[in-house]
Amino acid sequence: MDLRAEILKEHSKAQTMKIVRFIGDDSKKFKELMNLFFNDEYRVVQRSAWAVNYCAVNHPQLIKPYLGKMIDYMRKPVHDAVRRNTIRILQFVEIPKTLTGKVANVCFDLLQSKDEPVAVKVFSMTVLGKLCKTEPGLKNELRLLIQEQLPYSTAGFQARAKKILKAVGR
Repeated sequence: MDLRAEILKEHSKAQTMKIVRFIGDDSKKFKELMNLFFNDEYRVVQRSAWAVNYCAVNHPQLIKPYLGKMIDYMRKPVHDAVRRNTIRILQFVEIPKTLTGKVANVCFDLLQSKDEPVAVKVFSMTVLGKLCKTEPGLKNELRLLIQEQLPYSTAGFQARAKKILKAVGR
């Protein structure tokens, strides 16, 4: 399968799942997908992000070698889909201790940004809540950021915020 051609063929969940099934747990095929994710044109990067997300959730071992590069990549101007899917992945995989600081910084930046879509903020909140289990020093900053945004936030943000606040302790 020509991954790039398949990604460009159609932007749908069915097409994305076809690509995910093709990749399976094959690290060589996944590497090819990650090369598209990091190095191709805007549209290919955007669409590949969805497949990367599903592959990572289905086979977390595939994403581990790329986590650091993904975190660094999010510091650049990238499509919302890249941030959304990368942060979504971080909710479900074990974050190496060596990346904890970088991940926390990125998530705090995304959570406090006025321009980020709600999904990115909610996923960032969840990742930070997860990091608080091993890094309790993050709890106060997370609580403050959440409480600061609660009055102006969407129902989805509020629902997740309540769960995270309960988990980290008010």
